[in-house]
Amino acid sequence: MPPSADTIAAIATAQGRGGVGVVRISGSGLGSIAEAILGRLPVARHATYTDFKDETGEVIDQGIALYFPAPHSYTGEDVLELQGHGGAAVLHLLLQRCLGLGVRLAEAGEFTRRAFLNDKIDLAQAESVADLIEATTTEAARSAMRSLHGDFSAAINGLVEELTLLRMLVEAMLDFPEEDIEVVDTSHRDRLLEKIKTKLAQTLATAKQGSLLREGAHIALVGRPNVGKSSLLNRLAGEEVALVSDVPGTTRDVIRQAIQIRGVPLHIMDTAGLRESGDEVENMGMARTHQTVGRADLILMLLDAAQGCSEGDLAIIAGFPVEIPRLQVYNKADLLQGALSNDAGIYISAKSGLGIDTLREQILKQIGWHNQEGGTFIARERHLIALNQANIHLQQAEQLLDHPELFAEELRLTQQALSSITGKFSADDLLGEIFSRFCIGK
Repeated sequence: MPPSADTIAAIATAQGRGGVGVVRISGSGLGSIAEAILGRLPVARHATYTDFKDETGEVIDQGIALYFPAPHSYTGEDVLELQGHGGAAVLHLLLQRCLGLGVRLAEAGEFTRRAFLNDKIDLAQAESVADLIEATTTEAARSAMRSLHGDFSAAINGLVEELTLLRMLVEAMLDFPEEDIEVVDTSHRDRLLEKIKTKLAQTLATAKQGSLLREGAHIALVGRPNVGKSSLLNRLAGEEVALVSDVPGTTRDVIRQAIQIRGVPLHIMDTAGLRESGDEVENMGMARTHQTVGRADLILMLLDAAQGCSEGDLAIIAGFPVEIPRLQVYNKADLLQGALSNDAGIYISAKSGLGIDTLREQILKQIGWHNQEGGTFIARERHLIALNQANIHLQQAEQLLDHPELFAEELRLTQQALSSITGKFSADDLLGEIFSRFCIGK
C-alpha cells in the first residue's frame, strides 16, 4: 500500500462545541492552499495568528495557523493546521473552504495511516493512537502512551533481532556437513533459543495485561433471588444503578455497569435470580442469565452467608461452563453471629461494605491482573493472536532441533508472526480494517 499522493483535510477535534476547533490538512500543494485561505504560507513551526478567508475574501474565522513541512510532521507529509473557534458551523465552513480548493475529505484514520506508510510510526504505535483516545481509565491511557512511545514495539523488535541472529547461526550450520558442526555452535544455538523463549513469555504476559486494560473483563453476578446481587452491584459501582427490593424476582433483565478497580475496566452484569418460577417474564430473565454467564470472564456466585452453599446453589454452580472461573461470595456476613464458616469463599456485606476491598482484590486475581514492573503497554486481540502463534512456532522449533531445515522454517514463521505486530508483514486488507476503526481527523 504505497503512500497516497493527494491532499486530504478533516476536522481533527471532537464533534460539538468547544473553545478551539482544528482543521488539519496533509499532502502536497499546501502553498497555494495557504495562500488562498491565509494570504501566505506561515513560517514553518511557528504559530501565526491570522484571518481564515473564504473565496470572496470574507473572513470565516480568526485563529492560529501552524505549518509543518515534510518530513518533520505527524504524517511525514506537508501538514497545515488551522486552529480556530470550536463551533460546528464555523468549522464546517472552514472545511468546505479547503474542499473547494481541491482537497479531499480524509477517510477514518487516514492521517495516522499516512504516518505509518511514511515510516513515522509502526503499526503497533498507530493502533495505540486510537487506544489512547478510547482509553476509559487512567491506567489504560498510561499504557496506551507507553505503546505510542514505542515500548511495545521495542520489545517486539528486540525479539525479532535475536531471532535473526539465531536464524543466521542455523543457516550457517546448514551450510556445513553434520560432522563439521562443533559443540560450541549447538550450545550457542540452544542458549539463544532459551533466551528468546524467556523474552517471548515475558512479552506475552505483559501483552495480556495490556489487553485487560483495553478490553476490560466481564463479570457476571449470579445466584438465587434475594441474595443481594443488585446491592453488590450498587456497592461496586458506588451509586444506585440497580433497583433493590425484598420482593424475589425484582431483577428481570441483565443490568450492566462499567466500573474500574485499580485502573482495570470491568463490566459488571447483574442477572436475574435463578429459581423455579411460573412467571413467564421472570423465566425469560433467567434464560438471559444463562446466556450472560456463557460470555463472562468471571462468575461471582453470590450466596447467603447464613444459609451457606445449599443443594440448590450446588445445582446452579454445576450448570456453569467449566472453563469459566468462578468465585463463591457469601453476602450478608454482617448478620452472622460468631465466627465465619470455613466454607471456601469470600464473606462480604454489600450493605455495610464489609469485605468489599478483599473481593475487589480477588476479582483482579481471578481475571489474571497483576502489577507489572515498569508498567505495561496496551495490546489488542490481534497482538495476542500473533504472540501466541509465535510461541507455538517456537515450541515446535524446539522439538525439531535434530531436523535443522524444519527448525529453521519454524524460526522463520516465528519471526513472521512477530513482525506482523509492527506491520513488517501485514496485508493491505488488514491495514484497511485497522484504520477504518479510527475517528475521522486522526
